[in-house]
Amino acid sequence: MDYRFELAVIPVSDIDRAVHFYRTLGWRFDAEFADDEGYRLVQFTPPGSPASIIFGSGVTDAEPGSTQGLHLIVDDVVAAREDLLSKGVNASEVFHDKTGVFHHAGTEGRVEGPDPKRASYGSFLSFTDPDGNGWVLQEVTTRLPGRV
Repeated sequence: MDYRFELAVIPVSDIDRAVHFYRTLGWRFDAEFADDEGYRLVQFTPPGSPASIIFGSGVTDAEPGSTQGLHLIVDDVVAAREDLLSKGVNASEVFHDKTGVFHHAGTEGRVEGPDPKRASYGSFLSFTDPDGNGWVLQEVTTRLPGRV
């Protein structure tokens, strides 16, 4: 039995502002649905990703901006940072974790710059959407065995 992760719901306070932000990132606008009772959902997919995000009204009870640690995998975290900056996104500096493994929560344990060995899975950057939902970009150049 396969269990494929396809969707994350993120809470936002202003749907139209979120639509503008994710369009600015260059993410694919997949769908929008609204009814007469105030229910509205919008779906976007990051370039190259099999998973999407949904936000809107009536799709989650979570507080806007409360979703943290959403990860996007990139081939080159330095180039990805430049891309985000060119789109007006306030991206963090590239960092690696003091443990040399997965990053700590928040900004604890961050060491400036990419992983010194530029090891796959070892370099990161972060940014937030306008509500404060937190995204982390992780550089992966060689997958662990069994991963695609």
